[in-house]
Order: sequence, then C-alpha cells, then structure tokens
Amino acid sequence: MNYADVHLRENSYLAPIEFPVTPGNEVMGVIGSRRVVALSRGGGYAEQTLVHRRVTWDVPDDVNDDQAAALALQGNSAWHLLHTVLRVTKADSVLIPAAAGGVGSLAVQLAKSIGARVIALAGGPEKAALVQGLGADVVLDSSTTEDLKERILDAAEGPVSCALEMTGGSVFDATLEALAPRGRMAVYGAVSGVQRTVPVAALMQQSKQVSGFWLPNLYGERYALRDSMSALFAATGRGELRPITGPSYALGDAAQAHIDLQARTTTGKVTLDPTR
Repeated sequence: MNYADVHLRENSYLAPIEFPVTPGNEVMGVIGSRRVVALSRGGGYAEQTLVHRRVTWDVPDDVNDDQAAALALQGNSAWHLLHTVLRVTKADSVLIPAAAGGVGSLAVQLAKSIGARVIALAGGPEKAALVQGLGADVVLDSSTTEDLKERILDAAEGPVSCALEMTGGSVFDATLEALAPRGRMAVYGAVSGVQRTVPVAALMQQSKQVSGFWLPNLYGERYALRDSMSALFAATGRGELRPITGPSYALGDAAQAHIDLQARTTTGKVTLDPTR
C-alpha cells in the first residue's frame, strides 16, 4: 500500500480516474516458480493482477518478501529523488519529511550512504527513535509545524542545500524558506491536501530549484528502474539498506488500512495479504 492509494480513493491524485477502480500499484508474488516484485497501473488489491515485464523484477534469494514489497515503488522513489532529481552528494544537507514512513525511512538511509547530513521530520517520540536508529543526524518533531523553519535552520546550523517535500501547506512554505540559495527541492506529494503555488520571484532571487517528481514518468525509461532496483536489491542483500516492515492487513481490511494511513499511525511499509 501507498499513501497515493488514499488519493486515488478520493480522486484527488495527479491523474483523474473513473470509478469503480481497484487500487494498488505495487505487488509481491509469484510467476510460476519465480518470486517477483512489480509495479502495476492499478489492480494490486486482488488475489491476481496483471503486470508488465518491464516493471517486474526477480527477487534475489537474500531479499525477503517484505523487503521486496518496500522497494518497488517507495525504494525506487527514494532512490530517484536523491540520485536523479536532487543529485545529492556528501557535501549536502538533506531535509527528509515523514522519515518514519515508506519513502522517508529509505531516503534517510540512502542519503546517509551517500555521506550527506540528514535532518529528518517525524511525528512523535516513537517515530523519532526509529528514524534516529536509521542514521539521521537530527530528528525534528513534525507533529506541530509551529516555528518549523526556525527549527530546521537551527538543526542544520543554517539553510539546507537539498529537501524532499510531500506534505504541502505550511510545511511546504517552511521547507522552501529553509532552503539555501541555489538549493534544490523535490516535491512528490501533498498529503495535507493543501497544494501551494511556487513563488517564481522567490526562486529567482536566490536561484532556488523546485522540481516535481512522479515515479510513473520513469516506467518507459529503458534502464532507469532496472538500475535503481539492482542497486536497492544489492544494498538490501548486504544489510546496508533496511526496509522497515509496517503492519500487514488482510485484503478484506483494506478500508481499515486506509484509515490508519490517513491517521498517520503506521510506520514503514504497509501491506495487504490476500491469503488472509
């Protein structure tokens, strides 16, 4: 499951849809005797689904099912946000929101593997402890957005050079304001439901960059996802990348899973199990 499934249900995602629709864009299963993980264009909340071979990958023996389920969409998203969009280096400081979630928890680890300084946002002490254990240099409480810009600047000892953003609203504003001159920001969601218009004059005055990102735009690229999946599998197999396994729900409990996702009570990768 992914928070994008909530947007799909509400018909508030990037591409409008017609109901009825079966959500689910990431699946882990078998084709014959092969264990595979795949990305689909919907239909994942099912006992069987159709996937394209270009976005289907054999899972190595040293990667388990739960780990693989976290890598296809959220792992690829985290990898390309950092490497393709922001081009993070060890000289950068990176702000990562929802750092206890699927994309965020992987982004923290990937950014640290590059050598960057990571300032993470997480809601509450339990999530903060999880993110600290993943290697974040500083974890800020995002359960309140009061003085968020000032807290980011204080934690980073100045403006950050790179930022991920998926919340929208006041968090978007604070993130952009805490971005250094010539800083880079990648936007891949607006879970608050409040989307902002980027002030072009503010970008020009400090040469800031704001880029949008949506993983399906890479589905047609011949090597982009093949190479990132290879890197993610290898790092996971070596134990250098630890996908966080979240709660697993029976397929019939998908509605409750959506409620919990929206309430932000979950951490890591949330899955549905059609065998239960």
